[in-house]
Amino acid sequence: MRKEECFYLGKIAKKFSFKGEVLVYLDTDEPELYENLESVFVECGKHLVPFFIENSSLHKNDLLRVRFEDINTEDAADELIGNAIYLPLEMLPKLEGNKFYFHEVIGFEIEDKRLGVVGKIQSINDSTAQPLFEVLDGDKEILIPMIDHFLVSIDRDNKKVIMDLPEGLIEMYL
Repeated sequence: MRKEECFYLGKIAKKFSFKGEVLVYLDTDEPELYENLESVFVECGKHLVPFFIENSSLHKNDLLRVRFEDINTEDAADELIGNAIYLPLEMLPKLEGNKFYFHEVIGFEIEDKRLGVVGKIQSINDSTAQPLFEVLDGDKEILIPMIDHFLVSIDRDNKKVIMDLPEGLIEMYL
């Protein structure tokens, strides 16, 4: 399985017991969706390696207590600490309406109600306080804040994000 075919679910945070159990931090708003997984992909080096789960249970809201097959000692569990966990993209719950996954809208056009098509989403910068659409219009990069108030609709059929942007936001890039 290639990383491009998967989504980041979380990270193995720490050991839980001396029998090889670990706690996985889940990077999700709905951790209960991932309580009964049969397997996950663990990033080991630059490779995704399948690990089968013997049992798991939620632990303090966003942690998943996991016992992997063939991980029976503290030392074996130690080797997994800090590694990222991935699942195949098809396991993501479907979103509807104006909710979307960041990876889902890459390549969509941004269309402003007033100005029309502004450009194509190249990536999303979520390292700032407010996530930003990084949009390319020809050779100009435009940064558009991902604010619910600006978002009108997601048109998945036509691959467009319809927005109502404040006057001057786009113009300052042109």
